[in-house]
Amino acid sequence: MKRHIKIAFAYAIAAMACGVFYREFTKAYDFTGVTVLGKVHAHLFLLGMAVFLLVALFDAKLNLRQSRLYRPFLLVYNAGVGIASALMIARGVTQVVAADLGAGADGALSGIAGLGHILTAAGLILFFCMLLFALRPVKDGAEKQADGGKTE
Repeated sequence: MKRHIKIAFAYAIAAMACGVFYREFTKAYDFTGVTVLGKVHAHLFLLGMAVFLLVALFDAKLNLRQSRLYRPFLLVYNAGVGIASALMIARGVTQVVAADLGAGADGALSGIAGLGHILTAAGLILFFCMLLFALRPVKDGAEKQADGGKTE
């Protein structure tokens, strides 16, 4: 549980730093339009801090760390949120400075950001699978022998 709270705290700090960066960077360039940069702050708070506070609560109740899906969840989900956030920052900076990257680089930014979002979604699926597996009723040896070792 302590690990999850530390991860949530790290995401909260990153979210606040991105909020300050967004405000100061757009102010420095006198930018008043809409940019993806403004959404990174909320993404990190919700997908990072809030999700890991929920993971901490579920882990305290269901001992999710014992699941074989726990480490893959941590790796895939954090990689996805990190990649998606980094590419959102890159996209936002290019919007603020009005950089023309060309079709190839623009497509690469979108593609890699899309992969980050796909990894985030895969991590969420792993999390829900962990929850479902943790909530399965555990049959004792007598019940397993009575039904021939079959499970639901």
